[in-house]
Amino acid sequence: MELKDIKAIIDLMSKNDLSVFEMEKDGFRLKLQKGVGDQPAMAAPIVVSSTPALAGPGAGATGTEAGAGDAAALKDIVAPMVGTFYRGGSPEAPPFVDVGKTVTEDSVVCIIEAMKVMNEIKAETGGIIAEVVAENGKPVQFGQVLFRVR
Repeated sequence: MELKDIKAIIDLMSKNDLSVFEMEKDGFRLKLQKGVGDQPAMAAPIVVSSTPALAGPGAGATGTEAGAGDAAALKDIVAPMVGTFYRGGSPEAPPFVDVGKTVTEDSVVCIIEAMKVMNEIKAETGGIIAEVVAENGKPVQFGQVLFRVR
């Protein structure tokens, strides 16, 4: 990643009033955070909540199922970066997944466009898509729920 790309991310953060930006791709990890105080405490739970979805099937099931009923049995697929959410590979293409479709850890579920780069997002968990939470063509934040898997 070049310095101009990082500057573009900083501009994006300012324009969208973001306090934290995290991105990881091909072994490169970037975390930008502005301000001091309550923001780091708020960022930590987002990272922790995304860990079960990244860890694979069953990794977070025990803690999640201890919650409240059927909603707790669902696993979240979360956005690993800030960008624009697209359900399909192009505007005329069908969505990668829809409610009722079975996914595996390696199934591509959507694309997130960040800085003119189309990033394929994998489910990183197995199951059946129970809900599409994010809206096609709309911005998503790091850690935001995109899909719920049963």
